[in-house]
Amino acid sequence: MPLFPQSFIDDLRLQADIVQVVQEYVSLKRVGNSYKGLCPFHGEKTPSFHVNREQGFFHCFGCNVGGNVFKFLELHEKVSFPEAVRLLAQKFGMALPELTDGSRDPQADAEREALLKMHEAAAALYREVLAGPSGRRARQMLEQRGITPETIDRLQLGFTPPGRDTLLNHLRQKGFALPAILTSGLAMQRDEGPPRDRFWNRLMIPICREGGSIVAFGGRAMEADQQPKYLNSPETPIYTKGRTLYGLNVTKGDIRRLGYAILVEGYFDFAQVVQGGTTPVVATSGTALTPAQVHLLRRFTSKAVLSFDPDAAGQGAAVRSCELMVQEGFQVSVAVLPKGEDPDVFVRNRGGAAYQDRLRSARPYLEFLIDRAATQHDLNNSASRLEFLNSMLAVAAQIPSAAARDQFADRLAHRAGVGEEVVRDEIRKAAVAKRPALPVRQSLAGFSELTPAERDLLAGLVSEPASVLDALPELDDRDLAGSSVRHIVALARDLARELAQRQTAQAPETIPGMLLERLNEEEIALVTGIAARTPRPAPAIDCIRALRRRRYERERADVQREIDRLQERGGADSDEFAALWARKRSLLNEIEALQ
Repeated sequence: MPLFPQSFIDDLRLQADIVQVVQEYVSLKRVGNSYKGLCPFHGEKTPSFHVNREQGFFHCFGCNVGGNVFKFLELHEKVSFPEAVRLLAQKFGMALPELTDGSRDPQADAEREALLKMHEAAAALYREVLAGPSGRRARQMLEQRGITPETIDRLQLGFTPPGRDTLLNHLRQKGFALPAILTSGLAMQRDEGPPRDRFWNRLMIPICREGGSIVAFGGRAMEADQQPKYLNSPETPIYTKGRTLYGLNVTKGDIRRLGYAILVEGYFDFAQVVQGGTTPVVATSGTALTPAQVHLLRRFTSKAVLSFDPDAAGQGAAVRSCELMVQEGFQVSVAVLPKGEDPDVFVRNRGGAAYQDRLRSARPYLEFLIDRAATQHDLNNSASRLEFLNSMLAVAAQIPSAAARDQFADRLAHRAGVGEEVVRDEIRKAAVAKRPALPVRQSLAGFSELTPAERDLLAGLVSEPASVLDALPELDDRDLAGSSVRHIVALARDLARELAQRQTAQAPETIPGMLLERLNEEEIALVTGIAARTPRPAPAIDCIRALRRRRYERERADVQREIDRLQERGGADSDEFAALWARKRSLLNEIEALQ
């Protein structure tokens, strides 16, 4: 049966927010790091249905159903996997690729791998040029902007010289064909003219996916009359501008750890803010924030501080971004900087500590919107006051919480000098009119039968997949002899070998979903159930050592039984007895080494 390319499925799984999808059918309440609600797959009065946004799975402890976002749609909508992919792609605005006749599209995968390798080769060349004699002016520019060598290395900044075919020749020498180079967007060809580099005489800024793979570049002009000032890569099979947040690969750990993200606009805003010691930051790369970018950031946090340029364009972008993020359940604040100072200039002039003070004084987005709208209307004039209120109704309708809408109404009423109940009623009407109609929806070994090492190893495949797959080569097949999870771990090892053979820098976030797609429903239920119960599993290598120690202890017990049997029969002086005794000592040494 024709299937979608695995590369597309991986990208869709990364973009899709499982909490957002499930909430269309189930009322969820946040509990710790997960969400909880009444299971849609069986009748219950006490919620036992859990959804983990960060790890991308759901599990019900009542009926033992679990899986990833595709499985949820398959079960709830009673559709096939391809139909679930279509539904999800439609929800998140991703164009469907052509179907293939196999589980993978080798040609598409090979193209993606070639494009990723080209971008890595380009970045390496750009870094080399920046560090060499040709990069002197670019280094001076970075020094003048206060960018340190450490930040240059961390962000992998580079430089492409004025020559129009430097990178083109370099990639050809590395064996890449011209059609593939043109597809990458690193070179271009107009009409019948000769191919040439897209970027020349520019400071080069690599743009990475959240997993770290370089997928595009931004080029900053070196000359005052060089246009455009910033030139970005075109969209390619590996890069969609509206689905990427600059710097997320560098800062996602800090965003998760600190529980919030600072959103800036430009590359140098990002560089200066991070260099100044404020680490949980991402940039939109100077483009309007998109729903796909919001979905992506939502996987890492639900709290954001917008720090855009203080000019009219920047503040307008802040308003649009606020509305978009609030619709997706973000708690949003806005940090307003002095006139004429974007984050880059502010940090350079005043330092990182002063910038952090500004962030701490950021205003909740509702207050920011009210204040901004109030400055645009004469609230002493009744007609202008009515315009002010009407402009705020559209904002209020986007607020998902009824309690928050009422609080907003009270602030609005106070600012406009209008009765609170009047404003509340109007906002409720606007919210009802805005609300879309939602559809009405109303074994393997169990958890306790597995050893702690088996449970933690399975949980790690979901919560810490990269480290577990790195450790799996250390696992001997005999370590899982007789284990009910042997097949699951074997599939994970096959996946690790497959990714190694493809030589791909696979984002760790894609791995749990890829594994769940290879398991049957009973295995999915076991894995997701264990992952939901085990948020912090033991390190994979410790699990493997524990499994090996258990195997040695079983072997030692078997050897001891044979020794006892020979002793009962008077065979203590036989060669067999001596061999068994030696084997017992060897096993005891192995067990002691694993303690």
